[in-house]
Amino acid sequence: MDCAVEEGEIRRALAPIAGIEGLRFDLAQRTLSLAAAPPVLEAALAAIRNMGFDPQPLAGAAAAPTPHGHHGHAGEGLPRLLASLLCALAAEALTFIPAAAGPGSQILQLAEMGLAAAAIALAGFDTYKKGFYALRAGRLNINALMAVAVTGAFLIGQWPEAAMVMALYAIAELIEARAVDRARNAIKSLLAMAPEDAEVRQADGSWARQLTASVAVGARVRIRPGERIPLDGVILTGTSAIDQAPVTGESLPVDKGPGDEVYAGTINQAAALEFRVTAAASDSTLARIIHAVEEAQASRAPTQRFVDRFAAIYTPAVFALALAVALLTPWLMGYGWLQALYKALVLLVIACPCALVISTPVTLVSGLAAAARRGILIKGGVYLEQARLLKVVALDKTGTVTQGQSVLVEFAPVAAGADRAQLARLALALASRSDHPVSLAIARGLAAECAQPAAVHDFAAAAGRGVQGAVDGLPLVLANHRWIEERGQCSAALEAGLALHERAGRTVAMLADAGGVLAICAVADTIKPSSRQAVAELKALGITPVMLTGDNLTTAQVIAGQAGITELRADLLPEHKLAAIRELQQRFGPTAMVGDGINDAPALAQSDIGFAMGAAGTHTAMEAADVVVMNDELGRLPETVRLSRRTRGVLLQNIALALGIKTAFLLAALFGSATMWMAVFADMGASLLVVFNGLRLLRGK
Repeated sequence: MDCAVEEGEIRRALAPIAGIEGLRFDLAQRTLSLAAAPPVLEAALAAIRNMGFDPQPLAGAAAAPTPHGHHGHAGEGLPRLLASLLCALAAEALTFIPAAAGPGSQILQLAEMGLAAAAIALAGFDTYKKGFYALRAGRLNINALMAVAVTGAFLIGQWPEAAMVMALYAIAELIEARAVDRARNAIKSLLAMAPEDAEVRQADGSWARQLTASVAVGARVRIRPGERIPLDGVILTGTSAIDQAPVTGESLPVDKGPGDEVYAGTINQAAALEFRVTAAASDSTLARIIHAVEEAQASRAPTQRFVDRFAAIYTPAVFALALAVALLTPWLMGYGWLQALYKALVLLVIACPCALVISTPVTLVSGLAAAARRGILIKGGVYLEQARLLKVVALDKTGTVTQGQSVLVEFAPVAAGADRAQLARLALALASRSDHPVSLAIARGLAAECAQPAAVHDFAAAAGRGVQGAVDGLPLVLANHRWIEERGQCSAALEAGLALHERAGRTVAMLADAGGVLAICAVADTIKPSSRQAVAELKALGITPVMLTGDNLTTAQVIAGQAGITELRADLLPEHKLAAIRELQQRFGPTAMVGDGINDAPALAQSDIGFAMGAAGTHTAMEAADVVVMNDELGRLPETVRLSRRTRGVLLQNIALALGIKTAFLLAALFGSATMWMAVFADMGASLLVVFNGLRLLRGK
């Protein structure tokens, strides 16, 4: 089982069996997950065997087979197929030997027929086996059509042609299967590279290698420079640059140290690290990405559903046409009976809808894999197709347009000529003792200026106001605007300066002693460097960006202005964002919501496509969103839309190629001199053409 046609046949065969509770196909792994009671399971397996398949139970997920060729043994079958082709070529060559009367002519014919029969037997065993079961069940799949066509050609004396058709068909099937596997396994070849073992600290303090599958959550793992990280975890000791391209698509390494997360499959570049394991191998970010892409591959996109319905009508229609040609053209067009039968057999080969059916899944899987390589995890072909239709993208502010973390943007002494370094040292001393987000931002910003913060005595936090303490014996406060007013230390000049910061969307804390304000610390959640370009690209694609945020209007206006967003809504609760998405859908049409996948869950669910930003390692985000941007870059949104439009273009090209080639050869078979060779090239040539055209999505930006 390796294509949507065979999956559909198995579904139809199992449909009459009552008691099947669950059915899930994974064409990439050639597996079917079937939930049923033992008696029902036996009935289901019997129905599958009656179709010519040989179902084998798997002991567990680890036993999943590596995908291989269409016939189940692509690598082993290649010598047999080459032998078949040589026999067919030899049979064809015998037709060029001048015929002579007598026993020599009969021997030549027998040799020709024998070589053709050998070629058909070598290449056609699987085709005949599946074709027999299909015909017995009244199904007209490619195996049934090829079995009838080749047998008919052989019986009417077209021995070399029958042999060559079967050999070429089998070889083309093998090439097609290899190409399809390339598309299906593109994501795994990129991501499935976490080491099989890890160096784990033992109970006695020693280190030993053990399989990653057996490493428990909470274990301590050591990783050397240049090695791949085997499991998800949090760094305990060491600082290094991590190449996260396999997971997030980031082109540059990221510096990480104690407290930072690392992901399985990424590469430790600079120094040795020790980290605590936070997820089992089967539940790592890497494993969940692969699983999500496999789920997406198994889903049906709108174009694929249309093609499947069309193919279900097309094949019986052409089969009926072939039957009419065989029975009616001798009366209506004066053809000989053998000539009419030959034309009918040519039509049978053309009747196969393989090129049409395979054109959509290969293209969509290639598009999904191309997106994953860029750190864009699209959870279904339907979302890849629909992204091209988006009219509006609603953007959450914090963590989407902005960095999501406050930073110190300005530290300014109030008095002219004041010692900035000394004031920074005093402010750092107070800020470093607090876990408030504003204090943390100030501490991070001033740490580079001060070698070591001063000691603080009598430290205390005043809720909603700030912190206080004695530094070098001097009582100080790191206070907000309200507390400074309560202390009676505001002046007109200070108020004017604070107003400028507040209009810029900044949060201000002031360092003050008993005599007055000494320095101003301005903190803000800054815009991401890529946000403005991403917004400009969305506009160029004809998509309207809208900011939806729970932050205050002033801050939202500042950030929106910096990003180039003209429409915004502020002070929104989650239910207000949900209402805003509904209103945008009614006003504009298809709408995407971009958020963190947790607080924005209602809006993400309501939107036509939900994007979760920076969700590497976050279960909730990967479950809530339809598209997960693993590296937190807003620029991945216009990339997704462009990929969707490109995928749509390739889909239309493939459908046009498949139908155009089929139509041309169909007319040639009816009114011209199309041969079975031409029919095979029309069928398998078109299949290979659309497969390789779809694979183009794996290349390029």
